[in-house]
Amino acid sequence: MESVTKNPIPYPVSLGDRGRFVIPVEVRERHGWEKGTPLVSIDTEDGFLVMSADQALELVRASFKDRDPVAELLAERRQEAERENNDRT
Repeated sequence: MESVTKNPIPYPVSLGDRGRFVIPVEVRERHGWEKGTPLVSIDTEDGFLVMSADQALELVRASFKDRDPVAELLAERRQEAERENNDRT
């Protein structure tokens, strides 16, 4: 999946009285979003993102592409256990 900031295309939208906004038809068509498509919203320091659940899953997978989170977690736990053992002695 491409970066969420690569080649952004701005679309003017406005918030309705109940906090709703309409995603422009061009965006829905480009992403293949139809009525009932599960969407995910992500609030970041840089702004508010909307993407399909499948796109969000792909974004998470890409963020772990060159990492082994299980090995990282095990290494952290081993370091913590070693610190605790050293503190006791």
